[in-house]
Order: sequence, then structure tokens, then C-alpha cells
Amino acid sequence: MSLTVSTNVYFPLGLGNQYPEFAWKLTAHSPVRAAQKAYQLEVSTTPNFEREFIVWNSEKVNSSEQFGIVYQGSPLKSRTRYYWRAKVWDSSNSCSEWSKFDWFEMGMLDPNIWIAKWISNKPQFDPKHEKVLYFHKYITTGPAVVKGRAYLSALGWYRLFINDIDVTGNALVPRWTPMDHTIEYQTYDISTNFQPGRNRITIIVADGRYRGLLGMSSRRRIYGDSLAAFAQFHLEFEGCGELVATTDESWVVSEGPIRSSDPKAGEVVDLRVNSTESLSVSSYPVQVVSTPKAHLIAEEVPRVQEVDRLAPVGIRKTPSGKQLVDFGQNFAGVVQIKLSGPKGTKVKLSFSEIVGLDGELDLKYVFMGFPWKLRQMDEVTLSGTTTLFQPYFTIHGFRYVVVEGLPDDLGETDICGIVFSSKLSKAGAFECSNPQLEQLWKNVTWSMLSNFVDTPTDCPTRERSGWTGDIQIFGAAATHLVRSQEYLRRYLSNVAYEQLSDGRIPPIIPSETSKSSGSNFLVTLPSTSVGWGDVSVLLPWTLYCYYGDKTVLDKQYNSMCLWVNQLERRARMKSSLKRLFAGPYEEYIVDTGFHWGEWLRPDEGLMSVLLVAVLPPSAVVATAYYAHSTRVLSEIAAVIGKGEDSTRYREAFVKIRDAWRATFVQVRKDGLRIGADKQDDYVRALSFDLLLEEHKSMAVNRLVQLIERADYHIGTGFLSTPMLLPILANNGRPDVAFQLLLQKTSPSWLYQIERGATTIWETWPGYDKRGNASASHNHYAFGSIITWLHEGIAGISPAEPGYRLILIKPIVGGGITYAKASVETPFGLAASSWKVLDENTGAKVHLEITIPTGTSAIVHHGTETSEVPAGTHSFTWRLDQTHVVIDESYSVPYETVENVTTIYNT
Repeated sequence: MSLTVSTNVYFPLGLGNQYPEFAWKLTAHSPVRAAQKAYQLEVSTTPNFEREFIVWNSEKVNSSEQFGIVYQGSPLKSRTRYYWRAKVWDSSNSCSEWSKFDWFEMGMLDPNIWIAKWISNKPQFDPKHEKVLYFHKYITTGPAVVKGRAYLSALGWYRLFINDIDVTGNALVPRWTPMDHTIEYQTYDISTNFQPGRNRITIIVADGRYRGLLGMSSRRRIYGDSLAAFAQFHLEFEGCGELVATTDESWVVSEGPIRSSDPKAGEVVDLRVNSTESLSVSSYPVQVVSTPKAHLIAEEVPRVQEVDRLAPVGIRKTPSGKQLVDFGQNFAGVVQIKLSGPKGTKVKLSFSEIVGLDGELDLKYVFMGFPWKLRQMDEVTLSGTTTLFQPYFTIHGFRYVVVEGLPDDLGETDICGIVFSSKLSKAGAFECSNPQLEQLWKNVTWSMLSNFVDTPTDCPTRERSGWTGDIQIFGAAATHLVRSQEYLRRYLSNVAYEQLSDGRIPPIIPSETSKSSGSNFLVTLPSTSVGWGDVSVLLPWTLYCYYGDKTVLDKQYNSMCLWVNQLERRARMKSSLKRLFAGPYEEYIVDTGFHWGEWLRPDEGLMSVLLVAVLPPSAVVATAYYAHSTRVLSEIAAVIGKGEDSTRYREAFVKIRDAWRATFVQVRKDGLRIGADKQDDYVRALSFDLLLEEHKSMAVNRLVQLIERADYHIGTGFLSTPMLLPILANNGRPDVAFQLLLQKTSPSWLYQIERGATTIWETWPGYDKRGNASASHNHYAFGSIITWLHEGIAGISPAEPGYRLILIKPIVGGGITYAKASVETPFGLAASSWKVLDENTGAKVHLEITIPTGTSAIVHHGTETSEVPAGTHSFTWRLDQTHVVIDESYSVPYETVENVTTIYNT
């Protein structure tokens, strides 16, 4: 068999999972297009795979699975490197060669091998718990180091230096976890950092998420007051011998040039202070502190670190005479700037996404009238020598930076933007003949990069909080942009931990509170909200649909059941006065508790939706999500072999759906009416499959009427916007979908492009009636629409979990003359590209697709459908034989599209 097997799983150095998962991709060489029918895995402690060193030989396993293969060998050992390889058989029983080996190295699996101690400073040296701490230790080594590993963590963000070499680099570690429960440690290869003789180790620790400002209210010290460091170094020498050095009583602590640092507020640095001199004149012994109750866990996903650099597009003076640097792109990160001036000169760097109408940096817009303010600012006192400055322990959301106090004007090479994000591999691409849609895709990508920092957040400016509703709706879009499976698994693990004992889920994960300090009203009150708490069910389902991830379904299943079961109890036991007239369906209606609702429809301001949230809720939204999550949970139970649960939840869904229909659907002479008769009521009903078959077309017609009444403007908020265009297109109205997508006045996506946006805004208008910016200008929630750019316009989506069967169904229209997209599936790259050919005999559409080995595809080309195997295929058909929109470019009869439900919409 002419087949290449390439291993492709992400294994960090210092793996903490005793049961790692393996994955590989197949490359079949033409003309063979083979599919896997069996596989074999070997894991060894040597790259030569000698028999006596093999710790797991799976033998031949009859299976087509290429990912999610869980290790089943001998127990893995701490700090040991392993090598693995795979080979496969096809249907003719032809066997491939062994793949090239890949490797992974275990971290500290056995807690008994931790001998390091947590060290901090003594309280009398920092009674207010404000200082950044510089921990130091000299160690003497003998012969050359052939293998060195450092295992580090901290209460706060840290950086490790060995002989003044920055080992951590531009990374913000450890990442944000519920720090009263779990704290990450990192593993570093330090084999080349030591030299024979005396070596100096320095660990700098600052507030980070542990002690710094968190959330909209910018509370400090949520997890604790005192910063601390924890490190263990293992050095193996040439010939023989090993040295283990740890943090303990022998270390000293001092101050340094970083005087204070906060992840939100910024960093204050005095370059006149030399950390080496401080070590010799003002250091003092550390204090060993109690081991935190939180568990140390190995990092599981790529670190938050530098992913790009941006040069300024312009530097100008504001009306007040300040230097304003424009990077031309809104992003999350810091700046690196060359500073020069007399000793003692103070330079201030202020950051914002917006320049106001007065030409000055706008520092007020993002807080939307709330009494608290936060200025993102770094402050540097110069030493008298030229310095290339970059803060270590803060991050800002900005496009513009104002520089004050610098004696001379900046040149464009004197400053650059350092972009920070979790370093996730790129997964997809999109382009088309409409440059504004291409810009929309780029804007969504930048908003994702800006908010996939530590944990999925809402904005990199005001809150930086992990809102569950935002990632619940954006999860599918994320899979088209980056390899997000491991990243979102980590988020869901935090969801399960932060979930309350009765099943409710805080709307923010991590919840920005410590369980050890008792309940927090701001956490418990909104923990009943549907659409937000449903992340526990819907996000794992998204990972299954796009990655074929059954592991996450198993792992999160108890959390899902807890959430749905509490909705069941709320419906059955808690009632409002409205329920007195609900009749026999009363026990299936959710009409109590706090609910965020649809959230930020175009005609709703923040204060009005908050007021509605605390009043008796609109049960039409809450009950719809109760039904939807119950149905999805039934399907999940079936996938993981819990048949009785599947049947029980399916029967419950039918009852909830019937109750929803009876309570919220009215059939009138002039058509169907649902709930409050807003666009999202009909989108939700159709997407969640809550309507009788004979009512679906009526719901589509009413949705179109509402859109027409709004002059083809969007009327949905956070929850329903991702479903709006797919519902229209899949129910015979792609013409309306394109008119909404291409609308250029507010509220619309392209209005933001018209206003020069480089990221997605939190609200549809983004500005008030006076022209002043309002709310965040870097939210990814409304950017969830890019799923339809890939799956609708380019027409590539999973028809079976993990893209084992791919649906190719491009929608031609909107004046778009070509479109192409690609996505890295678990099997390899899948791509779809189409172009309108204007020929004398009539316009035609030419489609080219790439289907990865191990999969097949159903292709809709014109009025015909074909099933094709892996490989590259092309199709051409007349434009009048496809589903197009009547526009300026073409004039052809409009035809109804058959409703094709993909795995994403079920």
C-alpha cells in the first residue's frame, strides 16, 4: 500500500496525563486512495524500539479511528521520554511502513518526587503585599550538563532567568485556572543554560491573575495576598551524576526594577534600580510558606506568549501635543520601545482601542457609565542610558498608545507591538471576491487572538473575563480558525470544577472568586442563566462534531447532567405567577431565576438588558434552551453508550418541546407568532427543531417579514446571531441571508468594516448617537458568523463527527464571483474553492475540492449530488442550475433549497 502515516498529536514537554491520546494522518499517494481499516501503535523508551524497551504494543487493532487513541500500556514514569510510532492497514490488508517516530516526555506524575518548597518574602518587608519579588540562588555545577529540566510554578506570574538568560521568554505563566483548586506548573529544557562553576538563578514573581485585578469590578487578591515561587531543577552531568536544586530556605529575595505590576492596570518600572546590585545590598532570607491546597497540574495547552509583532502605521501628535502611535490593528499585547533621556525622566505609556472625537486617546468609552475606571498604563523611570523597554507581567488591549515624557520624538523603528495569545496552531483560511468579507474574517481572527489569552475571554480591556455564553456560541467558529480542541477542553475542566453543587454554573469561568472564601453574590445570582450555563452541554458537543472528540463527552458528562437536571428541577418546582395559566405543561416551563436573555439586540442598551435580566424572565428563551440542551444531552448519552439516559432525556425533550409549543406558539390568520415576536424567537425555534413540520415554513416567512421590516438589518443578540444566516439559507432563503451579510449600515457586520474596525465590536452600533465610542471594540461573540462563511459560502462542513464524512455545498450569490476556504480536520486538510466563469454560452460555476485520506464527501453541484472519495475533484455546472440570489450580476429564477441539516445544526 502506498501510504504515509504522519503522527500529529500535540505533546508538550512535561506531559501530566497518565493516559495520553494518540493521533495520526494518512497521505495516500496517487492513484491509491486508501482508507484505514486497522492500526498498530508502539510506545518505547528508546527511538530504536528494541523489544525490551517497548512499554506498549497495541498489536493490530481493527478500527478506522485515527485520533483519540488512548494509551493502554505499562504505567508511564515521571520525567521519562517516550517515543511512539504507528502503522496502518487498508481494506485489502496491505500494510504501510512504520511512521517516523514522535516523542513525548512526562512531567512530575508522582507527587512524592516533589521536594521543592514554596517560598515567599517575610511580611515585615512588604506589609501591604504590593511588591514584585526577585528570588535568587547561586548553585555550583561540575562537568558539562547533558540534560537539564526545570519544573516551575508560582502564585502569580513568573519569569525564570539562569545566568541572566530569560528562559521563560515572552510568556505569561502560569495560565489562569481556579487557583484555589489547581495551579499549573511548566517544564523547561535547561540543558544548555548552565556552565561549569557558579551559576545564578533568578525567579521574578508579580501579581498576575493570582493577586492582580480581575473582572469588571477589578477586585484584587481574590486567591491570596502573598506571592510565592516553587521550582525544582534536575541536572544530569556528562559521565555520571545528577544535581537536584529546589526552592527552599537557602534562597534570598530582593526588590528589582519592576516596582509594581498588574495584569490589567500595567507595570511601573524604575530602570535606575539594578537587580544584581539589589541582590548584594538589600536581599534578605525568604520565608518558606505552607503548601497551597490547590493541586499542581502540568500545563495542557500552549502557553500565552508572543505570537506576532506589529510595526506602527503612523506616529502623530495629538492636539495636546502628546505622541500618539497607531499600530493600525486592535490587538492584545504590549509594546517594545526604545527609551532614551536624562536619568530620572518619567515616561508614561497609555493604551486604548479608540481615539476620541477630540483627537486625544479615549480612556472612558469602554466602561459604559460604570463608576469604576481602569487606565491601562505603563510607567518607566529612565536610568540615563538608552534602553529597549518591554513590560514583563501585564497585557493591554489597544490599537493606539500615547507616549508622554519622552524628550525626543519617536521614529517608526523605535517602537513595535508585541501580540500575545495562546499559541494555537492555525486551522483554516477563507477568501472571496468581496474584500469586505475577507476583512470581516480577519477581524474575527484578531478578536479571537486577542481573547484566547489564558482562557476564552470577552474583551482584552475592561473585564478580560471568561464568559460562558460568549464561548458557547463561538466554539464552532474557533475550530475553523485554530486548533482549539485542547484549549477548550481545559476551559471545560474549569467549568466542571466551578459548577455549583446543585448544578448551576457561574457565567464566568474561572469564576473570579475563591471557593475557600465563601459564596459570591455576583457569581451565584446569574448562575441560573440559560445560554451561558448551557456551555456545559453545547461546547462539548461542538468539540465532538468538529473533532470527533468522544473523550470530552465522557469527561464532561456528569457536569452536563448536573446542569440539565437543575433546569428540570427549576421547571418542576419553581414557578412564577405566569405559570398559574400554563395548564398541564406547567412543570416543563422555565420562568424563574436570573437570565441574560438574548443579550444585546441592536435596539437594547446594556442597562436595559441588565434590568430585564433581574425581572421575571422571558420563559420563551429559557424553556427553548432547556429543551435544546436536553435533546443534545440525549444524543451525547447515546454516543458514549448510556442508552437508558439517552432514552430518558429524549422523552423529556419531547415533553418540554410540546410544552414550549403550547405555551409560546400562536397560529393566527396572518401567520405564526412566537414569544416576543423578535427575529431571535424564530431563529431559535427553527435551529432547535421545536416546531411542528407544518409550522416551519410559517416561521421562516415571519422571520423574513421581520427582517424586511428592519430594512434587512440584524435584530438578533449574542445567542441567536450564529444561527441566523444558516437558518435562512437552509430553509430556502439564502437571498435574505446574503442581504443581511452584505448590509453596510448599522446594525450589521459590514457597518463595522465601513467604520474602519479591525476587530469585532461588543455591540452592533459601537458608537453612541453623538459619535463617541461605546463598549468594547474587541469582542468575538458577533464574529461567530464566520462559521457560515466557511460552511455556507465556501460550503465545507462536517456531515459526520470529525469530518469523517464531509458536506460540500457552496451557496453562490450575493454578487460574489469566487470563494475558497480550508480547514485542518483530524484527517488532514479539507478545502473547497469555487469560481463563476462568465462564458458566452452562459455563466457557469467551477468547483474544486480537496478531501483528505480516510474521509469521503457528499458534494452538491448545481441541482445534482455526488458522493466522492478522498482526493481532489472538480465540478462545473450552469449558474441557473444552482441556488443563487437575484442581484446586479445575474438574473436567474430563484429556486428553493432543500433543507440539509449538517452535524453543526443538529
